Amino acid sequence: MVVEHAELTVEAGREAEFEKVFEVAREVLAEADGFRWAELLRGEERPGTFLLLVGWDSVEAHTVGFRESDRFGRWRSLVGPFFAAPPRVEHFHELGPRRGAGTPPPA
Repeated sequence: MVVEHAELTVEAGREAEFEKVFEVAREVLAEADGFRWAELLRGEERPGTFLLLVGWDSVEAHTVGFRESDRFGRWRSLVGPFFAAPPRVEHFHELGPRRGAGTPPPA
C-alpha cells in the first residue's frame, strides 16, 4: 500500500466551506478502484493549509486508475475552486503497521 500526501492551500476565508465540500469529495474518492482510506488534516500554524492523506493499493491506482477516470474530474470540480495554489502531491510507502501509545513494538 502507498499513501498519497497532498498539501492543499485553500483561499483565505473559504476554509470552512472547503471542509464541508470535502465530505462530498471524499465519497468520490471512495468510489475509486484501489482506494483504501482518506484523512484530511488542517494546519494549526497555517489554517489555510490542509494535508490530505489517501491510502491506495498502489501508486498506479492513484495516478492512472483514479486520475485518468471521470471520478478525478468530479473530484476536481468539487475541491479545485477552493485551491489558492496547485496541490503538492507525493507518494509514500508504508514501512510497517501503525502503532499507538501503549502498543508494544513487534518482538
